[in-house]
Amino acid sequence: MKTSISKAVKTFCVDAAYDAAGGFVFALGLSCFVSPAQIAPGGVSGMSIIVNYLTGLPVGTLNMAINIPLLLLAWKFLGRRFTLKTLKSVFIQSLMIDLAAAFLPVYTGERIMAALFGGVGIGMGLAPVFMRGSTTGGTDIVSRLIQLRFRHLSIGKLLFAVDVMVLLISTAVFRNIETGLYGMITIYTTGKILDGILYGMDTGKVILVISDHSREIASRIMNELERGVTLLHAEGAWSGQERKILLCAVRAAQYYQVEEIVKREDPDAFTILMEANQITGEGFRPITEAKIT
Repeated sequence: MKTSISKAVKTFCVDAAYDAAGGFVFALGLSCFVSPAQIAPGGVSGMSIIVNYLTGLPVGTLNMAINIPLLLLAWKFLGRRFTLKTLKSVFIQSLMIDLAAAFLPVYTGERIMAALFGGVGIGMGLAPVFMRGSTTGGTDIVSRLIQLRFRHLSIGKLLFAVDVMVLLISTAVFRNIETGLYGMITIYTTGKILDGILYGMDTGKVILVISDHSREIASRIMNELERGVTLLHAEGAWSGQERKILLCAVRAAQYYQVEEIVKREDPDAFTILMEANQITGEGFRPITEAKIT
């Protein structure tokens, strides 16, 4: 029992530390770059900046206030554990936003720079929170609640729709179309930074090749590109013929070399190319036990 409690306390402290570190960097991006430039980067933080412009209330306080009704809905429909973990992250992030606005200097240069560096800060600040399995509430709660009713809608599309709505509102409130355009830059930058941190830079391509010359193709890939190849046993549904399907993961720049090898060995081969957000193992990034509990 004591061990279980000790582990829970340790996990809570580590989560809080990640939330604090992420919240501070997030606050730098939002309070020092994005908010002073009147850029609303989508989501609840974007709505908070809009309401701050209209009322003068602190952005962090507004961020917390807007999240409260969403958290109440999350408690009812998404569960206690999810809600409490999100509440902790939202509270710490909101506190950091107001502290940053009160004590840190703001950037007053070009808005394009504010949009870019604001997006970098927001993306870097969100990453530690997501790494610990938490969320910053807002649109994430909204999208999950909507998906409970409309399961066919993807979370990605729902988040995009909410962000577009916030951008349109910001354009109307600030009466400047550039506000929406800069907001799009911030959202795009945030997504790129966040994906780069969460999934690493070891992106690549996964190639499936269906050919009567799979072994010849595999041999050339292994010898010329020094990449591992797996031959999968398969059977044609229409013909009933057994054949090998070649599976290979390569760096993005190597795909064209693989394509050339396939064309030379079998011009009639059927090739499927898929994106791989992260590849670990021999020849790529080593698999490491990086999880902190």
